[in-house]
Amino acid sequence: MNARRHPDLLDDGTAAPVVAIAPEVALLQGFVATAPLLAEIEAIAAAAPFRRLETPGGGRMSVAMTNAGRYGWHSDRHGYRYLECDPESGRPWPAMPEMFAALARRAATRAGFPGFAPDCCLVNRYAVGAQMGTHRDFDELDLRHPIVSVSIGLPATFLWYGATRKGPPRRVPVADGDVLVWGGDARAGYHGVRRLAGRGEAQEALRYNLTLRRAR
Repeated sequence: MNARRHPDLLDDGTAAPVVAIAPEVALLQGFVATAPLLAEIEAIAAAAPFRRLETPGGGRMSVAMTNAGRYGWHSDRHGYRYLECDPESGRPWPAMPEMFAALARRAATRAGFPGFAPDCCLVNRYAVGAQMGTHRDFDELDLRHPIVSVSIGLPATFLWYGATRKGPPRRVPVADGDVLVWGGDARAGYHGVRRLAGRGEAQEALRYNLTLRRAR
């Protein structure tokens, strides 16, 4: 990771490429240097520790999660929803780092969705073997706002299904510093993340994902 790289530029000074994954779904390759983001994640986790949430069906997610911003996404036997306070501490979620909000604005604008102002950042932590099942982000009040998803650490495979879960997904390799953005008619598209692979030293390594949203 190269923390000295100018945001949104590659090491040679050129703009990070934009790859169309599907209509209104864009991959911004190498869009951001991630070392400063990791420092912010550590501060967030110190105030609101990572936890593996329970699903409405009683299962336990393999990905550990926490939140920053005015709202935080939560799951338990009562369903999926946004909360203003961390249910484990009763305190408001840690404030959204300005670095995160600025990154989300830049990425959304680059992908064709200007004016994005996130009020929630769901921080996902993947250990080797963790995965994210097929789902869609559908708990937000106004689906006109895009989703901005930032990959940090170990590489992964993002799965894009689109309007339905049926059929084989588009498999999208995502690496440290890549950012995915989807919105418009694709905003409620189904997606997931394949089981995180790794051997040897990678067993101690992690992947983080910042999912920036407008909840309310």
